[in-house]
Amino acid sequence: MTVPEKKGYDPFSARLGILISGRGSNLQAIIDAVSAGTLDATIAVVISSRADAQGLQRARDAGIEALSLSPRDYPDRHAYDRALADALCARGVTLVCLAGFMRLVGQPLLDAFPLRILNIHPSLLPAFPGLDAQRQALDHGVRVSGATVHLVTSELDGGPIVLQAAVPVHADDTVETLSARVLAEEHRLYPDAIRLVLEGGWTIVGRRLVRGSVS
Repeated sequence: MTVPEKKGYDPFSARLGILISGRGSNLQAIIDAVSAGTLDATIAVVISSRADAQGLQRARDAGIEALSLSPRDYPDRHAYDRALADALCARGVTLVCLAGFMRLVGQPLLDAFPLRILNIHPSLLPAFPGLDAQRQALDHGVRVSGATVHLVTSELDGGPIVLQAAVPVHADDTVETLSARVLAEEHRLYPDAIRLVLEGGWTIVGRRLVRGSVS
């Protein structure tokens, strides 16, 4: 199936909503890119699934609205995702970025932001989806790992790939050392992928994101 070409967003209306659950290091990379002018967008809101997430303070330090919505306060996953979608839409968000958001995205959020939710994953997808990607890579003895930014669909870590970056796996790597090198690439990769999506000029063909016109 071919999805019509995305023409991109007016940079003055490109408003990001960033969902987190923890320390927010990828959030900081996005904040830094916006501050430096290399990413032409506004971070409209940061929402955490945990009230104690360090990333909330990162956002507040940068003057960004930050709030927590706990799934424990909602009767089910559907209601929680509806609340997230409502909060994002109320703030005029045009692109949602998952940055260490440790929950599966449900249908209400997917319906509210079709092909407008990004996630970053610490492996070269489709290899090693889900949790503990670096440990999976080491257990399988791969020589190259990396990071992937992809559009979010109902399939876990299975949406169209936007950008990838390779990271060599060393013979003496531990989960911690490999994770640190992959994370450094994530910080570089995520703002670039957001910029690419916002610029438009891409089409979804089957499982692939294709840049430029498709004949």
